[in-house]
Amino acid sequence: MQGFFGTFEHTLDGKSRVILPAKFRPPFEHGGYLTQFDDGCLALWPPEEFQRQAEQMRERGKQGKSDRNAARYWAAVTQELEIDRQGRLVVPARMRGFAGLETDVMVVGFFDHIELWNPSRWLERVGPEEERLSEGADN
Repeated sequence: MQGFFGTFEHTLDGKSRVILPAKFRPPFEHGGYLTQFDDGCLALWPPEEFQRQAEQMRERGKQGKSDRNAARYWAAVTQELEIDRQGRLVVPARMRGFAGLETDVMVVGFFDHIELWNPSRWLERVGPEEERLSEGADN
């Protein structure tokens, strides 16, 4: 199974760039798409997977006013971007604000995309699950 797995701690540089782990870079040879995503993180999609997501959003937009507005918003806040030779991508200011990214960034593989997290938000989301796992399956 191919996909994105693992968690990596990185920082935004002075030009608001974050480095992707080397093992995550190959699918982004021709760029990628950055979106605001669930739970206050950013999602980075390789072009092929982004096309699947866009088609799902297009279909969702046909379901009614609320779904149409959600699809409209998703398209409006999506940024097409390039990954430079050093594996860096620029995180636009509006997206940094949405995700609360200031200096430190958790780069997290999530199957078909990569998520960029503020470390505090990341701990809020996964901390309870980590605690549950450390206590054992019976608890």
